[in-house]
Amino acid sequence: MDIETPEKDSTLHNLKFLADATHVIQAEIARTDISLHEVMLWEQGSVVKFDKIVGSTIDVLIGDRLIARGEVVVVNDCYGVRIKEITHPDEKPD
Repeated sequence: MDIETPEKDSTLHNLKFLADATHVIQAEIARTDISLHEVMLWEQGSVVKFDKIVGSTIDVLIGDRLIARGEVVVVNDCYGVRIKEITHPDEKPD
């Protein structure tokens, strides 16, 4: 049986302000290793190829912490991410 104590209520109440804090969230489509020499050869119209295929699952991060995985969607002409999986806090991005 879980008995709430004034101390427990106080701690929860003191941390509730964090729920409204804004964080930078990023959705990582893909990564690749590329040499600086290759980057120096870029010109307008150059294409960088990634290993992920269209429709692959993407990582959703806050800072460097993986929080979810999802798929890219378009909402009113803007990109979005449909969350497919909430990750474990110890997981690392692919």
